[in-house]
Parts: sequence; structure tokens; C-alpha cells
Amino acid sequence: MTRATAPTVAVRPEVAHAAVEWLVTLQGSDADDATRAAWRRWRDQHPEHARAWAHIEAVNARLARLRGVASPLASTVASAALTPPRSAGRRHAVRALATLFVGGGVAWMTREHTPLQGWLADAATAVGEQRRLTLDDGTHLRLNTDTAIDVAFSATERRVVLKRGEIDIETARDTALTPRPFVVATQAATLRPLGTRFVVRHLTDAGWIGVTEGAVSVRPAETVAAERIVMAGQAAQFTARSVAAPAPLSDAATAWTDGMLVAADMRLDAFLADVDRYRPGHLRCDPAIADLRVSGTFPIADTDRILDALRGMLPVRIHFLTRYWTTVLPA
Repeated sequence: MTRATAPTVAVRPEVAHAAVEWLVTLQGSDADDATRAAWRRWRDQHPEHARAWAHIEAVNARLARLRGVASPLASTVASAALTPPRSAGRRHAVRALATLFVGGGVAWMTREHTPLQGWLADAATAVGEQRRLTLDDGTHLRLNTDTAIDVAFSATERRVVLKRGEIDIETARDTALTPRPFVVATQAATLRPLGTRFVVRHLTDAGWIGVTEGAVSVRPAETVAAERIVMAGQAAQFTARSVAAPAPLSDAATAWTDGMLVAADMRLDAFLADVDRYRPGHLRCDPAIADLRVSGTFPIADTDRILDALRGMLPVRIHFLTRYWTTVLPA
């Protein structure tokens, strides 16, 4: 399968924040002709400003067109527009919106930006969404939150490319006249299952695999000689150069396939980082309570319910600046 490659375009964080500030300002009830003229001068002042603004418009328009509804950012922008221009609330809201666009990075990279990458993929899920697929050969896939894949079946190979996120795979026997190997490709390695079920997660410049049935061969992209077999009941992290020694696979690591998030004496900051994967926007843990411990089983389909449960379990309170910017603080 051949795809057009989106150009890589960097936008500095300060320009991204300025663009979001203008977005919020233009939504305010006091935005007049003078305000709009000032915005146009800023936009036309530098090509990077124009790229940042075009990126915002493209994301909003694409979301509305694909989902058939108003952009999910609209309510957050509207709420931010009601706050005083130089207030702490406005600054927090702008940072929250910039996080949605930037994804926590130091620059906008349109090739790697989550919505654009998802739109170019054969199958994708939004944050907090899971999806089941059955491929042409009968292989079953489950896509976890914020995941994007490409599928390329040919006469010689059955290939799934994990572009981001996490997938659970139960491979089927190929019924083609000449059996084709099944391959899962990530940025860091190529995985070849040997009649199996396994979970693969894309990490920054690395990956993680957990095998529940059969075995999987993991071949790093840059060091073929470092190939390693991961057996059922084992898990391993891998990079483009190496595969770590397999360790026992915990039930918690694959609990998401049953719609659950499992914690056993887990640090609160680590637990909230996991919850954040299933919650749009940004979920932050105050450093003062980061080492509190969490244990329990939680439904990942309802992150508000998880936060409510934390208030009953720990001495914490939940602060919602907007729907997309949430902080867990000491009680």
C-alpha cells in the first residue's frame, strides 16, 4: 500500500501558544474589528505564524468533517474566552489547549501529530476509544486508546504497521494457496508471531510486547543479530538496537483488553499517567502527592468515575480547570 507522506513542519512552542491565545481571543464577546485586524497582522508577520494558524484551522475543520459534529475543542475554547485576558485561568486554559494541539512536545510535527496521523491510517481510535477489527485472513485485532495502524496484505506477506498506541492481536492461520507470514512492524522492530496472541505497545523510540499464547520473534530494526523469541507468559521492551531479557507478563499489563485498569500498590503519579492515556486533554498529578499508593480495578471507559474513586480512597481533591485540563491535588 502506497501512501502520500505528510511534510514535517515544526512550530516553536511560543508560536503555538500565541496561536492558541489568538484563537481564544477571537472567540471572546469583545473581539471587534480592531482585534481581528491585530490578529491578521500577527498571522501575516511570519510564515511560522501562518503555519501555526493554518494548523489550528485544519485540525478543527477536519475533526468537524470526519465526526459530523462540532470540534471537541470548541467548548474548551469558549470556556477560556470567558476568563480575563491576563488571568491565571486564561494562562492555564491556553496551556491546556496548546497541549491538545502540541501533544506535550516541544514543536508541532504534522507527520506525528495525533489527529493527522490517525486520519492517514487505515484504522485508528481516539483517546479513550477502543475498537475491534477482523482482518481478511481472520486475524482479530483490538485497538487500544489513541492507536493508529496500517494494514498491507500482499501475495507474500500479511503486514500490520503500528504507527502509535497499542494493539492486541490474535493471529489466524493463512488460507492462501501459498501461506504468507504475519508481520507486525513498529518504528523500532519487526515482530513475527508463531501462531499466537500478543499485545504490542508503541513507546517513544521503543516498544513493548506481552505474549499470552504461542511465541513471537522480535527483530530490532538496526541490529538483526539481536533478535529474540518472547514466549507465552513473558513480556519484553525493545528498541531499534536491542531486546531486553523477557520478564513475567503481569495480568495488569493486558487488563485493558477487558476494559479495565489494574493497579497494585502503584504510585499515584504513575497511575494517573495511565489514566491520562484514556482521557482527552491533560491529567496532572501534584508532586506533593505523587508517591501515594493506589490499588484496585477500575473501568477505563469512565475516567471521571476513576477520579471520583480516588477521592474516596486517598487524601486528594480534583481540580477541573476545563474538561481538558485536570489536576489531582492534596486534599
